[in-house]
Amino acid sequence: MIVLGIESSCDETAAAVVDNRKILSNVIASQIKDHSKYGGVVPEIASRKHIEAINPVLKQAMADAHVTFQEIEGIAVTRGPGLIGSLLIGLSTAKALAYALNIPFVGVNHLEAHITAAFLCARAPSFPFVALVVSGGHTSVYLVKNYHDFQVIGQTHDDAAGEALDKAAKLLNLGYPGGVIIDKIAKNGNHQAVAFPRAMKDSPDFSFSGLKTSLLTMLKKRGCDFTADELPDIVASYQEAIVDVLVDKTIRGALENNIVQLVVCGGVAANSRLRQRFAEAASKKNIELFIPPAILCTDNAAMIAVIGEIMLKDGRSDPLDLNAISRWPLKSNS
Repeated sequence: MIVLGIESSCDETAAAVVDNRKILSNVIASQIKDHSKYGGVVPEIASRKHIEAINPVLKQAMADAHVTFQEIEGIAVTRGPGLIGSLLIGLSTAKALAYALNIPFVGVNHLEAHITAAFLCARAPSFPFVALVVSGGHTSVYLVKNYHDFQVIGQTHDDAAGEALDKAAKLLNLGYPGGVIIDKIAKNGNHQAVAFPRAMKDSPDFSFSGLKTSLLTMLKKRGCDFTADELPDIVASYQEAIVDVLVDKTIRGALENNIVQLVVCGGVAANSRLRQRFAEAASKKNIELFIPPAILCTDNAAMIAVIGEIMLKDGRSDPLDLNAISRWPLKSNS
């Protein structure tokens, strides 16, 4: 089944064509340069940039896939969660195309799509498995029983892991996107140089606000007076505090539920240190690890198309008055 996927939940405008879980095209237009001077995503700017980018991105995706709109059999689009203004651009476009082409469309959950991205790879997991969805807006561990059945094992009580990285970069005046910059700088640092806290050690849930406060307190005490040589140690230690709890709690969640397969997905799953630590920990515990390539970890439309294809093949479709949802947690049969 040839499915067109559209993604516009935050600051990437993306379109992809997927046929039977095979990626025919996957086009992403980033807005990083438009938001970098503000140190984060500005919702109104994001919405306007989606309007500018959506048609060129769609045309490029269709051209790369070497298909015509008349060959598209269904459309999948991100319905939520995300920035409501951004979501509406993609959703409105999908509905217009579905109406014009007289084909079905489905609105999909962005988090569910991140998990399903693992099925776009040559080596895919089988149910049940445990999945960590870790990004700028989400940090949750799920027991995944099938494509639409999720049980929360643990979740953040405050900041998401990606948010904690971005905020640290802002405190250190490193630029945006913070997580990418920290990952690069940390490669030259000592991960054990600074003893940052690991919160909620005995809980399956996460908390990163205290870690951010710890960095802020350290900077205030020192008056931001550290040398260029010390910066890699600081960011490496801060990153390690985040990676430690993500790895420990996710592996523990898998073991406690007698699960031997683990999916790590979402934008932060592109972090090189996180990938390394998960590979080491999973190997020690005889857990089979699945992490999509970086391009399928960050926001993309191929993951939207693949879960959409599964839903459409199951006979699911949505009405043209479907609305966007800014908050849409995953749950059983969502």
